[in-house]
This record gives sequence, C-alpha cells and structure tokens, in this order.
Amino acid sequence: MAQVLEFKLPDLGEGLTEAEIVRWLVQVGDVVAVDQPVVEVETAKAMVEVPCPYGGVVTARFGEEGTELPVGAPLLTVAVGEPEDGPEGSGNVLVGYGTQAPAARRRRVRAATAVADGHARKPATADAAPHARVAAPPAAAPAPAGGPVPVISPLVRKLARDNDVDLRQLTGSGPDGLILRADVENALRTRTARAGTAAEQAVPTPAGAADGHASAAPAAAPRAEGGARIPLKGVRGAVADKLSRSRREIPDATCWVDADATELMRARAAMNATSGAKISLLALLARICTAALARFPELNSTVDTEAREIVRLDRVHLGFAAQTDRGLVVPVVRDAHTRDAESLTAEFARLTEAARTGTLTPGELTGGTFTLNNYGVFGVDGSTPIINHPEAAMLGVGRIVPKPWVHEGELAVRQVVQLSLTFDHRVCDGGTAGGFLRYVADCVEQPAVLLRTL
Repeated sequence: MAQVLEFKLPDLGEGLTEAEIVRWLVQVGDVVAVDQPVVEVETAKAMVEVPCPYGGVVTARFGEEGTELPVGAPLLTVAVGEPEDGPEGSGNVLVGYGTQAPAARRRRVRAATAVADGHARKPATADAAPHARVAAPPAAAPAPAGGPVPVISPLVRKLARDNDVDLRQLTGSGPDGLILRADVENALRTRTARAGTAAEQAVPTPAGAADGHASAAPAAAPRAEGGARIPLKGVRGAVADKLSRSRREIPDATCWVDADATELMRARAAMNATSGAKISLLALLARICTAALARFPELNSTVDTEAREIVRLDRVHLGFAAQTDRGLVVPVVRDAHTRDAESLTAEFARLTEAARTGTLTPGELTGGTFTLNNYGVFGVDGSTPIINHPEAAMLGVGRIVPKPWVHEGELAVRQVVQLSLTFDHRVCDGGTAGGFLRYVADCVEQPAVLLRTL
C-alpha cells in the first residue's frame, strides 16, 4: 500500500532560516528517485538544488516560484510504494533530514500527534494547498517564562540581542512556533512605529489651538511616485546586512600606496610563455597576499567581541570579490597558503564560473579569513573597500595602467597600480598595516622579493 510522505525544506546550513523557490524541477505526477533534485532555491548565500530523500510519485507541491519559505515548511509530498525504514535511504547530509530510518520514525510520531489532537491532515492539491499552508501557519504561544525559547538560528539570537528584543515575548511564525528572523524584524518595526506615535502625541499644541483655530497637522510626506522598488532579499539583502554590520561594528582604517607593476607583468608573461596552464594575475596577487600574511599574521584574524579577544587564525581562507548578475559575492579559496600559482588559478576560475552561474554552495561563500578585491577590472584606480565581516582586513587592487614613473633615476613610462589596505584597527596599529602593504608593494615591484622570503 502506498504511503504519502511529506518532504519539508531542510536546514541548508550556515544559520539560514528561509529560502526562496526559484524553479521547480518536478511536476505533480512525476516519478522521482531517492536524492533526485526536485527544486532550486535561493538562500541568502547561494542558489541550491534541493534533493528529495524519498523515491516515488510527486502528489503535491507547496509554494509557487518566487515564494519564500521558512526552514521546516512543506516542499512537496511523495507517494512511495514501501515504507522507508529499511537499510536504503537518502545519502544526503543537509541538516533537517537524515540518511536512515530515524526520519521515518519522526514521521510516525507526528502522525500520532495529529490523530491525538483530532486534526486529520487533508490531502494537498498542487495549487490551492501551498498558499493555505504557507500563509496560515499554526499560531504558537510565546515561550513560558521558565522554558526554552524556540530559536535555532544564532543569527536571529544575535539580531535580537543587538536590538534589545526579548525573544520570550515573541510569537514564532515558523514551524512549531519557531522564531524566525522575520519575527524579530517585525517586532523592531512595531517598536519603531510605536515610538513614532508617542513622539507625535508629545508635540506641543499649536498656538492657534487656544482660540479654536488649530493649525492643520502637517501632511505626511507623499510616497514617491514612479521608479522601481527592489526588495532587499536573497544575495542583495545578505550583502546589505553584512556591509551594514561591518561599518557598524568594525573601526576600520585605510592606507594605500602606488606601485610599479612592470616587473610583475613581465614575470607573468614569462611564466605563461612556457607550456602548461596559464597563470592569472589574480593568482600571483594571491600568492603575494598569503606570503604577506605569513609575515604579518595579525591581519589574518577576527575579533570575538563577547570574549573581548583577538582570534589569530593559522590557516588562510582567501576570499575574492566577484561581481555577478545576482550581485556581489565573495567566494572563498580554502587553504590558499598551501597552493601554488597554478592551483590558485584553477580554483579562482572554478569559483568564478560557479558564481556566474549561481551554483556556489553556502560552504564556498563562507569561512573566509582575508579578502582580495581586484576592483581594477571596473577601470578604477582606487577604493576604500568595506571589510568583509568578521574578517580583519581586505587588500584592494586598482587597474594597472601606463604612467610616468621615476625608474632607476630616470623618468619612464611604467605599469603602475594603486594598492589599498582596509584593516580593523582593533587587531593592529598603522605600523603593522603599513608594513604589510609595503611588503605587498615590494613584491609587486620586484617579484624576486617573494622568492627570497618563501
């Protein structure tokens, strides 16, 4: 006898609490195999294809393309021929559904609870049910004073703590009363609106009111007409939140220097003249960065504000800024300090292509310890970049262009680049930052310096 199983949006990791349906990969009535991707979703980190842990016939889908669902909300139901308690099961490791029988046991517990409460679950349809299920989640009472607060995301807890929001006073809109980021944001908006109303009521009465001729209240500012309103969500929303947090929390400073990159460009041309893989300029700059971080490890660190400690990191996970159609993303090259120029070139190319196609995984977009930002590709000379929180520094590289330069005592036309370093002033002072930047510039001007220090 067929058994209908419900597959819910799993926890995609990195503290993400919701995802937007971008594209359904299956239709109602389709036969799916275990671990077959069934939907493409966009989180605040990346585009992700979500595989289904059940094999069978799709009987319903929940949510249309463009709908944002919280973690734990139903995605689809699948009719399977046999229960999934045997040795076979999903091999996926996304948080929220397992690889063996425990998931089936949890389903039976939920089913028993539904019967005990007297609420039989009605069969879902492909079109009507999604809106009912998503738009009207079951109400949940605030957590009791002595009980646990239903929050699983550290990001939600941090947002509430930073804004003095008492999570025990909130009613979660997620599954089983789970408090989501949207619930905290709604509480903040309500608090702001109440503060504004109180301020308006406290305004003194206009002079004309005493004789019965009260001045007309100033009209609210008209909403701007025309133009487009673009929601700050997905990648763009995540970038906005992270940059705002960086500027709010990090006391940053920037120093810069011009460097003669002629010899670096010649060295790259000589390397690429030989047979083998071509070496990118970004890879050479990355090698210089990792060598500089070995000499100035203060800049490969992060600040633990709660413990009031600087955490100096022993591995370099190098992020690099990549502009895509979906916005700015920062893929991360793991263990960049162990890679040579050829390996770095290959990894930069792979991650750049994944960024362009929107297939970067959350793990490829997090965990960076230092960022290299080559904004010279936009045709600009300099910038004061915002640090990629929670890192401590970012090296910016402008365009390399012919400029007049004094070389060996004579005026010559050389390939000149501006380098800038934005750093967290809590982890080091200007002397360390200047030493790091000067070493980078020396390696750009004389690549042999790098060879001598490796």
